[in-house]
Amino acid sequence: MTKLLAVENAHIAYGKVEAVRGATLDVNANEIVTIVGANGAGKTTLLNAIMGILPLTGSVIFSGQQISRLEIEDRVAAGLCIVPEHRELFGTMTVEENLQLGGFRVSRAKSATEQELVYALFPRLKERRTQLAGTLSGGEQQMLAMGRALMSQPRLLMLDEPSLGLAPLIVADIFRTIGELRQAGVSVLLVEQNARAALEIADRAYVMELGEFIMSGPAIEIRGDQRVVASYLGFQRGEEGKL
Repeated sequence: MTKLLAVENAHIAYGKVEAVRGATLDVNANEIVTIVGANGAGKTTLLNAIMGILPLTGSVIFSGQQISRLEIEDRVAAGLCIVPEHRELFGTMTVEENLQLGGFRVSRAKSATEQELVYALFPRLKERRTQLAGTLSGGEQQMLAMGRALMSQPRLLMLDEPSLGLAPLIVADIFRTIGELRQAGVSVLLVEQNARAALEIADRAYVMELGEFIMSGPAIEIRGDQRVVASYLGFQRGEEGKL
């Protein structure tokens, strides 16, 4: 397999507090990798550091290039993109305008093509294309956030808690689409508290506790590990289907 992302011995700190210690992970081309763990484990911190939002000591190699010192814009240009937990849409702009902003780095022709691909993945967005993003439902906003990221033609899409606050049926739609992204040639690094759903679609998984990876391997093996079952798969909380 072709290695797309390789993070080696990553350390990330907030001031004097080290939030992530010695994290090493990789993502191959056409692969879905998930990081599961409790709130505060350091999952979001690691994604943000890979994207360049937070400083990181260690090595981050993407598509064969050391990107540790690259600006966020250069990482996007290289094919790396993130959909943050809170989506960060432009609420007073339409669905279509948000998508067009996502594709500002590509040519007009490619942007139009990508937009049609996004609409094919998320038909509801096409129906809502003239609607203000701030008036969409939570599920529609998540679809738009993912669609906007896809407009930049990423090779690796990092998703931070895509199921957060969504009803179970919408969560199923989102995860089904994530699986379709792999088929379309987009690799995915997924951070998700809904460990059950994440492990069902992922190829490989990492388990993070208190800023460190304590376990990694094929998702099917992680899903069957008794420690993971006891800590993350034993019950579901509330109607959101989150652990």
